Amino acid sequence: MSFLSIVLPVYRVQGYLAQCLDSVLSQSFEDFEIVAVDDCSPDYSGRILAEYAARDPRVRVITSPANVGLGRARNLGLEHAGGEYVWFLDSDDWLATGALAAVAARLRATDADVLVVGWDRVHWDGSVQTGSAKRLLGDAPRVFSAEQWPRVLETLHVAWNKVIRRELLRRLGLAFEAGWYEDVSFTFPLMLAASRISGLPRTCVHYRQRRTGAITQTVGERHFEVFDHWEHALALCAKYANPGDEVRGLLFRRMLWHFMRVLRHDNRVPPASRRRFFARMREMYRRHLPPAGFPSPGGGEGLRYRLVARGSYPAFRAAEIAMRAARAVLRRPRPKVAKRFWQVLGRLYYWLQLVLPVDRSLALYAAYWYRGVTCNPAAIAAKAAELVPQLRAVWVIEPSRVAAVPPGVDHVVAGTLPYYRALARARYLINNVNWPNMMVKRRGTTHVMTHHGTPLKMMGMDQLDHPAAVRDTDFAGQMRRADRWDFSVSANAHTTIAWERAYPCGYETLEAGYPRNDRLATASSSDGAAMRERLGIGAGKRVVLYAPTHREWLPEGASVLDVERLASSLGPETVLLVRAHYFYAGVSRPVGGSERIIDVSGHPDVEDLYLAADVLLTDYSSAMFDFAVLDKPLVIYAPDWQVYRELRGVYFDLMAMPPGPVATTYDDLVAIFQEDRWGDPARAAFRERFCYLDDGRAAERVVRRVFLDQR
Repeated sequence: MSFLSIVLPVYRVQGYLAQCLDSVLSQSFEDFEIVAVDDCSPDYSGRILAEYAARDPRVRVITSPANVGLGRARNLGLEHAGGEYVWFLDSDDWLATGALAAVAARLRATDADVLVVGWDRVHWDGSVQTGSAKRLLGDAPRVFSAEQWPRVLETLHVAWNKVIRRELLRRLGLAFEAGWYEDVSFTFPLMLAASRISGLPRTCVHYRQRRTGAITQTVGERHFEVFDHWEHALALCAKYANPGDEVRGLLFRRMLWHFMRVLRHDNRVPPASRRRFFARMREMYRRHLPPAGFPSPGGGEGLRYRLVARGSYPAFRAAEIAMRAARAVLRRPRPKVAKRFWQVLGRLYYWLQLVLPVDRSLALYAAYWYRGVTCNPAAIAAKAAELVPQLRAVWVIEPSRVAAVPPGVDHVVAGTLPYYRALARARYLINNVNWPNMMVKRRGTTHVMTHHGTPLKMMGMDQLDHPAAVRDTDFAGQMRRADRWDFSVSANAHTTIAWERAYPCGYETLEAGYPRNDRLATASSSDGAAMRERLGIGAGKRVVLYAPTHREWLPEGASVLDVERLASSLGPETVLLVRAHYFYAGVSRPVGGSERIIDVSGHPDVEDLYLAADVLLTDYSSAMFDFAVLDKPLVIYAPDWQVYRELRGVYFDLMAMPPGPVATTYDDLVAIFQEDRWGDPARAAFRERFCYLDDGRAAERVVRRVFLDQR
């Protein structure tokens, strides 16, 4: 029998589950089991659980026969738990380093029935707020009951901050009820029934404050279930114990505090139902008010309680509006400096255009901050022209790139009045990066974020833990832009999971494959030969495409590889195509000037270069995922992998699952090419994981879902 069973209900947490499991399995204390309950999760959570269970015997997966909800899933896990103690951890949270060792030591030292542990709230923007347990439990006796130290009832009433003797739950017959707010009718009866409670003030759980996806942040009538759970909780408290006046008073105040939290939250009780919720709250107040009263707080909270006692909803609403207005005045930001005249004029025109109807025949496309007609948006536009010919496609192009626009492509120039008009009135907006901050998401419009790569490096909110490599530190602004997405295109399951965690917003994921790779999936050898001829490469030459990624910590244009030296080492029969990252546009690059090296950094379509190349040489660029579609050799040059992994952050260990041979030194790199060590088995495994959707129909799948509403 294990000392501890960690029961882990799992439902729609694919973006967070690996972090949760890793935080448990990497603990120094090892006498535990994880009983994970797959509550019929419709995402990739079940697959993630299966992968962990296959490689670690401490993970057991129980599959619920139907989706039963959090409380019932916990009960199912408890039925299969064999530990002396049980910990109901939530699968989107994660444990602090050393948490299990500290918990085990405290339980063995106190023989407690319930151990209340500390936590912190980790908000989506990276800010951390200390939980109430550190403040409260620091003053608690070593071992106590709720009657002896009632302040324990003021800690957050959830199951995940309590480690419980399993025998106590069996003896009480205590289990979780169905529905929302199920922790209430479990936690408070448990705390009153336990004769030996102890506290551990240190942070043990990182409590994730999700930006989206939390059930209790969903507007609806189910929030009324909080009343039934409190009724049940108070009945069980009376059954398990005979609480004194102080405990009854604290329970009552905690109940009112909880009702207020639900009612005052903007994303819970529907506006039309708030008066009825207030009436239920007053009914509970009158029914359960202790004869000895309760310790009412001062300030705004105390005023709210008094208005509940009076049953005056109009007065309650008026007071709430007044207090919110006062807080808004105190938080008012300083006015920004006025924009330049032409910007003001353009934006004024844009706002005027917003008053006019949406042009339902207009689809506006852009890629790479208006650099040209390329990438996933270009593939979608081409397929839409075929399947939805009634739509008019218009591209946004920056002024310096207008000359490169293909003939016949309708476009507007960024910053002009036609640009602002199209931006304001387009029915569809398709981009592989975000539209400007000033753009408003209009009702009746559809935004498609296609992205422009499969992520190896951390993106979005995941960069909070790797600030040294962050270019855009306005994470709140990143999320506001992502809130405009209706669809997020994903290349594979790995990408779906990464985007969900990096961009926790309300879009629909289109796991369709990347449309730009359709061309690669259907290419023939003659396509490659034609491209080599266009680039002026003679027959019989070996073509190596070198496409490194950007390194934020190096000077612009700096390279970790001497391409002239490499070209010399590879010999006259090899032509090296060098493509710098697009962030380096305009930065001089001392490459080219010989038959062995061709600078292709300015070539409009990287897919052309993939077709022309016999081998891709890269480091950590997402080019590897696209090139793998062609099933041609890939070589990874990773002399600074440890630095990149630590500073930039990565979603998986590239050294453990590369697409081909890996070189960490220059000599290793040259040897790979001289010996043709291409690593076909590694490439096959890589393709199976990342390229399984690349069948030449990704653009069609996106077009049918977005423009034709075919699911």
